[in-house]
Amino acid sequence: MALNKEQIAQRIAKELKDGYYVNLGIGIPTLVANYIPEGVEVVLQSENGLLGMGPFPFEGDEDPDLINAGKQTITTLPGSSIFDSAMSFGMIRGGKVDLTVLGAMEVADNGDIANWKIPGKMVKGMGGAMDLVAAAKNIIVAMQHTNPKGESKLLPKCTLPLTGVHCVKKIVTDLGVFEVTEEGFRCLEYAPGVTIEEIKAKTAGRLVIADDVKEMAV
Repeated sequence: MALNKEQIAQRIAKELKDGYYVNLGIGIPTLVANYIPEGVEVVLQSENGLLGMGPFPFEGDEDPDLINAGKQTITTLPGSSIFDSAMSFGMIRGGKVDLTVLGAMEVADNGDIANWKIPGKMVKGMGGAMDLVAAAKNIIVAMQHTNPKGESKLLPKCTLPLTGVHCVKKIVTDLGVFEVTEEGFRCLEYAPGVTIEEIKAKTAGRLVIADDVKEMAV
């Protein structure tokens, strides 16, 4: 059984380390804020100008003036700071972010990522994605393994306009956990009920199965 969005976020949250400054992209990545492991203290940064984001508010407790880069209402933690986007991007471009979690439309087996534009479709702009992939020390992608047509999103080469090159370190999809290596995507974990054969069939890029591959704990 493939993972749902919440389970993908839960698995990525296990990658957080104490003391990390973390930027969460739009979509599935924003859910990671709800699953920070107990005993792990991280500072969540949003490119619209916030340091110290908390989990999403409960229904009825929303403050319309407190939003993340995806315009979702959020909470703040004690000690949080609000500032302009120029300072925010100074933090990002200055390499102050330890981990960035992004969604993607495509990821190539060499670590390229395409996550901002489909030719012919109107978009508001790239947002902070290009800055984040250029400067973050570690990039994890959260996404579905295939697109709505059932086509693989883990490819030998991206077909959509690139956001960044050779930058993705790890990918968590509804089927498993993969790291980007010189040999291609290395499958480290598979989702409960998902077979290695299914992963192979739905991965278009180069795929290596780790010798110690294991079922994901969810």
